[in-house]
Amino acid sequence: MKIAIVTGGTSGIGLGVSKMLIGKGYYVYATYVGEDFTERIANFEPIKVDQTVRKEVYDFIRYVKSKTDTIDCIVCNAGMSIRKSFVDTSDEDWDNQMEVAVNSHYIMIRELFPSIPPGSRILFTGSQMAVHPHATVLSYGVTKSAVCALAKNLVKEFDGTGTTVNAIIPGFVATPWQKNKPEEIKQNIYKKTAIHRFASVDEVVDAYRFCVDNPFVNGSMIEVNGGYCYK
Repeated sequence: MKIAIVTGGTSGIGLGVSKMLIGKGYYVYATYVGEDFTERIANFEPIKVDQTVRKEVYDFIRYVKSKTDTIDCIVCNAGMSIRKSFVDTSDEDWDNQMEVAVNSHYIMIRELFPSIPPGSRILFTGSQMAVHPHATVLSYGVTKSAVCALAKNLVKEFDGTGTTVNAIIPGFVATPWQKNKPEEIKQNIYKKTAIHRFASVDEVVDAYRFCVDNPFVNGSMIEVNGGYCYK
């Protein structure tokens, strides 16, 4: 059985990707924070990890290493968005967002590098906020820009191994995180999107599936945004 790691893997896109990989025969270790995840899913092990805390990230890495010698797929999906203006964003806000989206994933891949066999898959979740800057989420957009840069640079590290590294850049997706967004704001987003709605999780997960299935897709930044443009 192949082994996968999906960070932020118990909700929204992460859970959708986890279930897609399980359907392909993977055993999935998924990190998450917040309330306990109680859904029972075969070949799925949710592990509570606060990725702003580096010790917890290293503890997770040690745990996975104790269970398996190989990691065939890593999906770096976890991110953190603190919606504050540029001048109100504190050092701690900035550091925590960078720690989750960039630093923790860099550390995981580096520490697990010897356990990643040829022909593996590494995927990152980017964001349209890295492509179209947004006034109230500057720090989040920068973390996702860094995620894309990390993905591109890692291609060189896996040169010649057949392991591919790609980033999926979703637009607005109908995840639980968006559920409580005011209707007026949703309508404004719809107007900026040529399809006039949010993506479903399944529609975005299809892009991850494509990258897992196609061994020639490498170093790609794949936008799944419904024709979103910043107006």
